[in-house]
Amino acid sequence: MGRGAFWTYRKCRLEWTMGSECRQRHHGLKLGGEAKAEKLKGRSKLKLWMVRTTTTVLLWTCFLQLMALGETWGPRVLKGWSSCVTFSDSPLSVKQVTPSVEKIVLPPKRIYRNNGYVMVSCNGGLNQMRAAICDMVAIAKYLNVTLIVPELDKTSFWADPSEFQDIFDVDHFITSLRDEVRILKELPPRLKRRIKPGIAYSMPPVSWSNISYYQNQILPLIKKHKVVHFNRTDARLANNGLPSEIQKLRCRVNYAALRFTSQIEELGRRVIRILRQNGLFLVLHLRYEMDMLAFSGCTHGCTIEEVEELTRMRYAYPWWKEKVINSEVKRKDGLCPLTPEEIALILKALDIDHNIQVYIAAGEIYGGERRMSALSDAYPNVVRKELLLGPSDLRYFQNHSSQMAALDYMVSLESDIFVPTYDGNMAKVVEGHRRYLGFKKTIILDRKLLVELIDKYSNGTIGWDDFSSSVKAAHANRMGRPTRRAVIPDRPKEEDYFYANPQECLQQPDEPWTS
Repeated sequence: MGRGAFWTYRKCRLEWTMGSECRQRHHGLKLGGEAKAEKLKGRSKLKLWMVRTTTTVLLWTCFLQLMALGETWGPRVLKGWSSCVTFSDSPLSVKQVTPSVEKIVLPPKRIYRNNGYVMVSCNGGLNQMRAAICDMVAIAKYLNVTLIVPELDKTSFWADPSEFQDIFDVDHFITSLRDEVRILKELPPRLKRRIKPGIAYSMPPVSWSNISYYQNQILPLIKKHKVVHFNRTDARLANNGLPSEIQKLRCRVNYAALRFTSQIEELGRRVIRILRQNGLFLVLHLRYEMDMLAFSGCTHGCTIEEVEELTRMRYAYPWWKEKVINSEVKRKDGLCPLTPEEIALILKALDIDHNIQVYIAAGEIYGGERRMSALSDAYPNVVRKELLLGPSDLRYFQNHSSQMAALDYMVSLESDIFVPTYDGNMAKVVEGHRRYLGFKKTIILDRKLLVELIDKYSNGTIGWDDFSSSVKAAHANRMGRPTRRAVIPDRPKEEDYFYANPQECLQQPDEPWTS
């Protein structure tokens, strides 16, 4: 019998005994019956209170003993935990262990009187738009205006429907620059109601303008209209002659604020890991796609049918101003992208190891395997992202050329050697970014000289040794080392591009700067 049952039994016996005594005295004793009955009733209540108190104490004692036993066998038996886990580790414990989360420290907001709002529609490919976004942030900061997250080009040749947030981490873009400029995802509701779609004051800023142009001509328009829309953004800010804080802000946007989305970053890192597992790799920005050849009019090595196809395409796009083009003259002036056959000769002449991986950072090469065979024969480890990744990995990137270009951008930054065959926007922006990362090896090809040397070698005027030594000598100082940007007054298109050599933002090198 348990202790609780025992005390209950005793209680019942006491109550029964006391009741029996009362009944005997009630029937057998007449003298003082009422007084004695009251006295016995008081004693009964006292004994009942003592029994209840004792029972309560015993129950609490049992409960505490069970709690103590739970520290030993409770977690192990009930939860299946190992015996080394103590009761304090239980989820029932008041003190719970929570994973530590790294706290992101945001820069303080810059407080300024807002002069108005600037909306931006970028034009061109990914890297042309990237540079334009950097310019627009710098202009907005200088004019003390609010910038609306830029709209990306969806009407160009590539017809990529991607929005800003599909390529770049938009929240990081906004918060990381909050100490410089106010950036919003869209106009405030009060302004959206006032400005009907397509009726906002829209204009293209003048190309290669200095900051005084924006201060004296653009700012008054913003104050007047409250909202101004820039419908073109390519090369709208000068390369040189700007305050150093403006130049450094352009770099900060480019190298810190414009971060790709987590999906693009993850896939780009996977490609880089695969390449690294197999050794060194060279990224060849082989700008030999159909759109480039049609736009430039460069048809060296193409068949008659291909020349006709490229010409038809050039006339089909009215915003490509130049229509009648002499391909051979342009090639000899160094204004054409190098062909796959030409770049194969150049890499061999520079003594690039034929076993190195050659990653093609480009779209579909015009002419296909017929044009790529010379390069593949010279460098058998030619790879593309489509070969390194499965179809499912690239499923969401199909028909999104800017997102595909973002993958190539990431791989280009991490390569051991970067070789662009044409000085387009990607070639220039990647060159500058690699300088910023520590002057990583980037071979800037002298196309005019190379075409001359290739033609001499092809017609037998010079032998291989002379050809190779001439190529090496011409590029000894064209490997992405520290140089000063060339400044050509009143001819900004011909001078060095800021984003190819952002010297104001680069670490001071150990070796001297060259001109």
